[in-house]
This record gives sequence, C-alpha cells and structure tokens, in this order.
Amino acid sequence: MADTERIFDTDRRIRLGIWGLGRGLSFFRTCEALNLDVVAGCDYNRHMRDRFHEAQPSALVTDDAERFLAGDFDAVLLATFCPAHADDARRCLAAGKHVLSEVTAFHTLAEGVALVEAVERSGRVYNLAENYPFSAANMWLARRWQEGLFGDLMYAEYEYVHECRSLCYTYIDGEPIQPGNQVHSWRSWLNFHYYNTHSLGPVMHITGLRPTRVVALPSSPGLAGYLMGALQGMGGAAPSLINLSNGAVMRNLMGATTNDTHQQRLWGTLGSAEQVDGQLRLRLGASGNGPRHVVKPAWDALGELAARTGHGGGDFWTLYYFARQILDGRPAPFDVYRAADCTIPGIQAYRSSLHGGAPMPVPDLRQPAERDACRHDTFAQPRFDDRAGLFPGIAGNELTEQFSLTMRDLIRGVTAYRAWRDWRQVAAELDQPARLGEFADALQSELPRLAEVVPTARRLMAAYPGTPGARVLGEMLALADDVDLAGTAFAADLAAERQRLALPSASA
Repeated sequence: MADTERIFDTDRRIRLGIWGLGRGLSFFRTCEALNLDVVAGCDYNRHMRDRFHEAQPSALVTDDAERFLAGDFDAVLLATFCPAHADDARRCLAAGKHVLSEVTAFHTLAEGVALVEAVERSGRVYNLAENYPFSAANMWLARRWQEGLFGDLMYAEYEYVHECRSLCYTYIDGEPIQPGNQVHSWRSWLNFHYYNTHSLGPVMHITGLRPTRVVALPSSPGLAGYLMGALQGMGGAAPSLINLSNGAVMRNLMGATTNDTHQQRLWGTLGSAEQVDGQLRLRLGASGNGPRHVVKPAWDALGELAARTGHGGGDFWTLYYFARQILDGRPAPFDVYRAADCTIPGIQAYRSSLHGGAPMPVPDLRQPAERDACRHDTFAQPRFDDRAGLFPGIAGNELTEQFSLTMRDLIRGVTAYRAWRDWRQVAAELDQPARLGEFADALQSELPRLAEVVPTARRLMAAYPGTPGARVLGEMLALADDVDLAGTAFAADLAAERQRLALPSASA
C-alpha cells in the first residue's frame, strides 16, 4: 500500500475489469500500485480464463460479455480482438464504464466517428493504451523537444517491424489456436499498415504534432507461411510517408520482414536524435556536422517502478495516465481524439497502397465537417475466414485439427534450420565463429519435434491440395530445401558436420 499512497494522494480505488485475457493479463501486476483493483475478467477462451482465475481467484471470470459488463466495477481494460475495439469500447461506455483500449482504436472511419461521439455522450474517460511513447528515451525526448532543444521537426523515421508469423496460428501465449483447423481471429490477416501506432505514436507524443496526410506505395513481396499476400495481408513490408501538422514528413515503417527493428530517428531544425540498438545518440549545434554523442536519458518520476513492467515501462504509464485521469481529471496523452489521430493514418495508408500510392487525407475528428464526411465511410480490408478458410468446404476432422500445432512447430523448426544453413555459408566471416555452435544446438533441439510434424504436414498437404492450409505448410517445407528434417540421416549429418567444424555445444 505504500507504493499506492506514494503515487496518488488518495485512498480511492478503481474497480477494474479486463476484457480479453491474453494481452490483458499482462497488465495485471501493474494495477495494484495504481489504485486499480482487478475484480473481473472476460474471455471466450477457457485456458485464458483459467490463468486469470489462478491469478485472481476472488474475481468474476466469464466468457459472457453481457454478464461481464453488468458487473460492479468502474473501468474496463479492453484487449479484445483488434478490429472489434471500437464496438466493444462503445458497449463498455454504454454500460457506464471508463475505457482503456488496446491499439488500435477502430477499424473504419465510420467506427471512429461513432466512437468519438459515444465518448462525448458518455462523460467517461477513454484512453488509448499506446505504450511505445513511454520508454525512458521517448519520454526524455518529449521533455527536451518541448523545451525547444531540437527546434521544429523536419523529418522522422520510426519503425515497428515485427515478424510474428507464428501468431497467425497461436494465441499470444504460444498455445495453438483451438480447434486446430482454425487460425487467429485477426493476427492471421490484418495488414500491417493498420498496426501503425507503435511507430507513429512516439513521434506524435514527442513533437506534439498530428498527422494530416499519408501516402503508401504498394509493396507485394512477402514471407513464406502467411495466409494472405503481402499487399492484402500482413506478411510483408508496410512503409508509408505521413505529413504532420507543421509540414514535416515522417516515414512510418511497419511489417513482417527478415529483420525485426525498432530504430527511431528525428531531425529538427536545431538538432537531431536517433535510437539505434538501445543507444540514444544526439547531434546538437544546428549543423549537419555538429557534435554527436550518446546520452543516457533519465526516467521521469516513478520511472524505476515503471521499468519493471512490460514494454520498457510503457504498460505502467498507460495505466498510470488512465488512473490519474479517473482520479483527478488530468488529461492523459492519448484521449479519444489523439487515439483517432494515431489510428486513421493506418487505415488511409492501406487505402493509399491499393490506389497506387495516391495521397489520402487524415481527417481531424474534432472538426464537425470532417467528422460528417467520415460518418458513412466503411472502407476496410477484406478478412481471411479464420474459422473455415484453411480447408474450405471440409468439415473438421482428426487430421485437419492437427494443423495449428503442426504449423506452430514447423515454423520454429524450419527457421532453426535456416539459421544453421545460412550462417554456415558465412561462417568464415563471423566475428565469433563459435556462435555457429549455438545455431546447431538450436536446430538439434528441434529435430525430435520435426520428426513428428513434418510427416503430419505432408499428410495434410496430400489430403487437401490447393487449400490455403496446404499452401502455407508447403511454403514452410520449401524453406527447408526439400531436406528431410524428419529423417535420421539428417540428424547424423548434422552431428558429423559439427564434429568436422569442431563446434562447441551449449551442453559441453
């Protein structure tokens, strides 16, 4: 209780329900210190409900949204399926609850208008749980930017590139989707342009600017194992250029590629900053060749407490600002209008990419005329049929229900093979040649499971040729160069190659 008294000068507690216990449960440990008592949880998935019940046995736990929303609590941490956030937030507001919504805020411009007006009518607090602005470095940059250290923004590049192929086929905790002939409700198809707030949000927070226009050229090459093509789905790069309200330009890069990256660069008229591989480097002096040095950003107050929570402290701060606004009325950084500013560029970038890179406006939903122009705009990406799309027209059976588990383990095993295979080609140039042994260890540990899942994948492909399920299994097997990863001969060859190269083992 000492932490609670130190953070907020009140004994008032906020009774919180969590709707969506995959991502939602990760906030649980942070709540108590912020005057938040978790008293209810809702999820359709039984194993998520069981995990929640173990952590909070006295709380209401249900798979019934109506029963949940009728519960005796003040606020909802909303972490349901991404495209459902707007409708679910409106249901929470109608039930008299404050809302902290996971990203993104809505899926169409019409939903955005409806959400903004629902918040205005409700008199309740609505915040977007955009957490990437609230790392130590980004919060330090925001303070210094507002002090004028960097001048006006000229250009920015922020990246949220995250290859999460396995999450098409599993829940967020790695458990395969059930039943096993289905895929994730939205991670299996959502185009990465939509998931733009983790890169755009920090730039908005640091500079105080809002986006006004977006352009996105189509990009079609994609990675193996995704259910929709890169242009339509989520298996490729999703870059866009965004005009900001001072006339500056930002390159916003999302996507699934062969290099997860979160590099961040800002150029102001007086100085610049870049975050690369965990270092924050500044160049100051209003000159392109001014002094360039690494700085160690200090946390805001409470930062050390925040640093012990998820996403580099960002999960703490989103909860903190939400609780603070409920308790004393001080506005949080991402209210419903900033949530709309941050969400709309993703919708419009996807739209731009389908129109050859045509510029698309980012309407300001604070303005009645712009709001009215969006009121009936229901443009949205076509969805993959997560329930029946893998093996269309084929009823579930013992074989097809092995798909999600097979795909999860095939992804893990085949990518371990590729790491060994491809690094071996450049082993002579490795700065630490012994690292090749680590890649061999990782592959060796996958071989027993590959011996089980590779034959299953082949049976599925033979039984259901031409289906999306067979296609993605085939794409993953193709990454293995038709090598029989399930055979004893390959395991013997790997052991012999290790011996020839005199590679150390992690177990040695």
